Amino acid sequence: MEIEIVAVGGYGEIGRNMTAVRVGDEVILLDMGLHMPNYIKLTEEEEAHPIRINEASLKRAQAIPDDRVIKDWWKNVKAIFVSHAHLDHSGAIPYLASKYKAPVICTPYTAAVLKSILKDEKLGLPNEIKTLHPNSKIKISNNLTIEFVHTTHSTPQTVFIALHTPEGIILYANDYKLDPRPVLGKKPNYEALERLRKKGVLVLIQDCLYAWDARKMPSENVAREMLRDVMLGIEVRGKALVVTTFASHLARLKSIVEFAHTLKRKVVFCGRSLAKYVHAGEDAGIAYFSKEVEIAKWGSHVRRLLKKIMRDGKHKYCIVVTGHQGEPKSILSRLVTKELPWHFDPEDIVVFSSSVIPAPINRQNRKRLEEQLMGKRVRIFKDIHVSGHSA
Repeated sequence: MEIEIVAVGGYGEIGRNMTAVRVGDEVILLDMGLHMPNYIKLTEEEEAHPIRINEASLKRAQAIPDDRVIKDWWKNVKAIFVSHAHLDHSGAIPYLASKYKAPVICTPYTAAVLKSILKDEKLGLPNEIKTLHPNSKIKISNNLTIEFVHTTHSTPQTVFIALHTPEGIILYANDYKLDPRPVLGKKPNYEALERLRKKGVLVLIQDCLYAWDARKMPSENVAREMLRDVMLGIEVRGKALVVTTFASHLARLKSIVEFAHTLKRKVVFCGRSLAKYVHAGEDAGIAYFSKEVEIAKWGSHVRRLLKKIMRDGKHKYCIVVTGHQGEPKSILSRLVTKELPWHFDPEDIVVFSSSVIPAPINRQNRKRLEEQLMGKRVRIFKDIHVSGHSA
């Protein structure tokens, strides 16, 4: 049986991840992601000059995969499988998936994130969104079975996708870290990988952000200890404590909340993306932050909450916000510019529990934001982070 693999997007670039696999006359799609720098640039241009954000404009901006390279296969697509919830792997689904008469199949957490995006952006999706738990299988046809193998990453329920075919297994392993000591969830399913190896892997499709770095990527437990060292190891009395990290990194958020409570500070989450991923985690039964954290999603709630914090005293709170890449519309950037009801005092503390994603726009935005913070004599702690990507 003939097998053909097409690299639609994500190969040689950070983002637009999408791979098509044809087995005989059946096609499976793996991931359907955004190119985040190009997407952000387009949405910022939309504010200045109204642009309709749709498939055509996103393709012109090179913000979504150009699936015209597999146009002859469109009618043969049986299913779209998603490896995890990050937008560079799932964010193009609202704009591309509808042309395929095929279900979108992903883990419960990824499904919850996708449904939240569709609701917030008021987008329709005719495709059925079906859930498949990690370490489970689904039979697509007589020749094709898909297996989700649990692995660890910087967002929950990340999976390796094993496509079982009559010719052998095609294993799609795109963005992960083999973490033996995860803070949230179980360690990777090494036993399943060994079983697949013995059965026979025909092709391995593998990529991670730091694949070319010859080093051991530390466990998330190392990042937890780095956070502990900063949050509990410096003088924070009487000062604002603002922390920013990846909104989808529920394990990191769990550590931040625990250390803030050790400091006897109330914790608030501010920002749409934080609310989206946190509520998705609750919908999927992974983590329940809303029991111990106040979550402000929309602008009016954020403003009310910040006014209350300023009245009560900034030193009583730990504020977790969006904006670790310096995005101009993020909560952290708007705190610095006083667009929101907030002011930084000298010696207030901002912790970046993140690294800068290596793209020019991110480096420029973060440099600008850090300069603004330093101009206010704010204490900055950067790179309190280990990556969720293997090296």
